Amino acid sequence: MLKTGGGGSSSNEGFATHDYILSRDALNTLNRQGLVTRAYGNGEISILNRFNPMGWNGSSEKLFRYYENKVEVKYDPLSAIATLQVRAFSPQDAYQINRRLLDQAEALVNKINSRAREDLVGYATAELNEAKEAARKAALALSDYRNREGVVDPEKQASVQLQMISKLQDELISTKTQLVQLRVFTPQNPQIPVLQTRVSELGKEINEQIGLVAGSQKSLAASAAQFQRLQLESQLADKELGAAISSLQEARNEARRKRAYVERIVQPDTPDDALEPKRLRGILSTMAIGLVVYGILTMLFAGIKEHHD
Repeated sequence: MLKTGGGGSSSNEGFATHDYILSRDALNTLNRQGLVTRAYGNGEISILNRFNPMGWNGSSEKLFRYYENKVEVKYDPLSAIATLQVRAFSPQDAYQINRRLLDQAEALVNKINSRAREDLVGYATAELNEAKEAARKAALALSDYRNREGVVDPEKQASVQLQMISKLQDELISTKTQLVQLRVFTPQNPQIPVLQTRVSELGKEINEQIGLVAGSQKSLAASAAQFQRLQLESQLADKELGAAISSLQEARNEARRKRAYVERIVQPDTPDDALEPKRLRGILSTMAIGLVVYGILTMLFAGIKEHHD
């Protein structure tokens, strides 16, 4: 008697165990070293009950049909308990066959369980690897863009540039004011040419800085859109990577929760007394058959005698 259990549904494993024990695969594995043919083909067994008594047809199909009549599995899906009963012509043979079948059933459940866990974790691992590659490519694209354009963050750099332009404009206004005052009060002041040159230089510097921020294909404003796209792709890839890591951990936890197993509630044992054959029933059946045959022969001989007379 055995029970399938685990964190997930055990009914599938229970039905699989039931079908496997009554399958040709189970018989082939069980009889790999001749256990079944020795147990049921022993010359000491009655010719009426022995497998392949005349030695004419010991095919695998005949052995399987014989095996089906000697092995019985009852499975209760509500309790997930399967009861295995093996009939043989010696207690030790029945015990060995029962024990081997239980071992094979345990191996089957472990194999199914292992494959399910591997598929679950393997799929999550594949997703994680894809997310890692996508995050790597997105980060590399952003890094290449920064190196190619010579900017780390166009928006922040534009903010710095605008602050610089504002300072230059303040200086330009101050210089122009000073220049106007000198022209009014001291027209011959030697500082006037210097201030005029300074005003011209400040104007050019302001125009250059404005050109860097906006107004050309290489300006910070023009590159900000592409930078934002690459940055967004990198952020999304990082989020997908984090989600894939979480999914892998959940898959591992789920695999542990759904681990199925076979628990032996009652160990196989040898009976104290032979349950079969039913001797009294056999004797009575033999007597009944003998009486029927005797009656038929008596009637037959009586008819023959009357015919001769």
